[in-house]
Amino acid sequence: MGKPSGKDAQKKEILKQVIKELHQGAEPEKVKERFKEVIADTTPIELAHIEEELIKEGIPQEEIHRLCDIHLAVFEESLEREKAQAPPGHPIHILTEEHKMVLNFADGLQDVAKEIKRAGDYESAGEQMRQLDHAVKHFKESESHYLREENVLFPYLEKHGITQPPAIMWIEHDKIREMEKGLYELIDAHKSIEFKDFVKQLEETSLALAEMLASHFPKENNILFPSALKVIGEDEFKEIRHQFDEIGYCCFTPKPATISGEEYEEQTTKHEVVDQVSFPTGSLSKEELKAIFNSLPVDITFVGADDTVRFFSESKERIFVRTKAIIGREVQKCHPQKSIHVVEGILEDFKSGKKDVAEFWLNLEGRLIYIRYFPVRSEDGSYLGCLEVSQDTTDIKKIEGEKRLL
Repeated sequence: MGKPSGKDAQKKEILKQVIKELHQGAEPEKVKERFKEVIADTTPIELAHIEEELIKEGIPQEEIHRLCDIHLAVFEESLEREKAQAPPGHPIHILTEEHKMVLNFADGLQDVAKEIKRAGDYESAGEQMRQLDHAVKHFKESESHYLREENVLFPYLEKHGITQPPAIMWIEHDKIREMEKGLYELIDAHKSIEFKDFVKQLEETSLALAEMLASHFPKENNILFPSALKVIGEDEFKEIRHQFDEIGYCCFTPKPATISGEEYEEQTTKHEVVDQVSFPTGSLSKEELKAIFNSLPVDITFVGADDTVRFFSESKERIFVRTKAIIGREVQKCHPQKSIHVVEGILEDFKSGKKDVAEFWLNLEGRLIYIRYFPVRSEDGSYLGCLEVSQDTTDIKKIEGEKRLL
């Protein structure tokens, strides 16, 4: 890409000034009036790139995140003209349609909370409590929406130089998850909570969740998605659609949204590969090697020495979502912002030779998951990368006595 023209460079500096003044506390309406000509002509992709540059220049990501709503308000009219337009079956169309559905569920959740309050006690609110359980099911199903964005769309945006907006959106995804988790825990524990206290907490939680979603989705609809349509090619969107299909959709994803006259199929590039791979202890064909990795009772992901994801296995019962979009992605960007320092610490310890393993375990939907990281080194000790191995050890922990082959 060539350097921006003098006019474009001048516009970029003015837009930077607009955002800087907003961050310094200037009144949005006054800023909007002063720079109305430039603001009126601003596109989502320009706004995304300018936020990227400001973060590089020292404005903290948290500050950009905190004032995103003000940016949207100031640039509302210009962004409205650039709204994401995509045909049915296109990944962006699927995501925007799901946004509409989730917002409807959030409104419905608040309505149910009011009806439960009117019922007066748990005994009288039996039907409303069943409606509440139904609403919760939809919010749990919405997880696949966020997984498709984080594991497929975001990596493609990053490949095209748009890194900060996805990072900020992921932070908000985690905030939404925390709010939803609080909702589920409240409902699970309702029998041990006084009815009045339960209703009060339910109203507060449902309102906070609705407000968060109403703030989050416009940022994606008005900045992230139009930017994606601008920089991601149609062949890439076919790949994205294929990977969306692999992850799967929400139970409420409208069927027409996923149907398209144009076939969204993965575009594969064929490479000449030597069929046999030789090792000191034998040789395997490419087909055998792939089948062995996928038959292992563990999930494997390999990150190269440059910290980019190089490979992952496709076992039948994969524990954590992996998509082909992450190949070539920096591993730090495959984790939520709050976990990045841990990932970087592990990699640094492996590269320096300080550690030879890092391990964690967690309870995931009643299953005990054991996660281990190992440095991969050459025969001369050079660091080649990091291997992540995840395993469901729930049934292994139950083993007692002996079961011999003979």
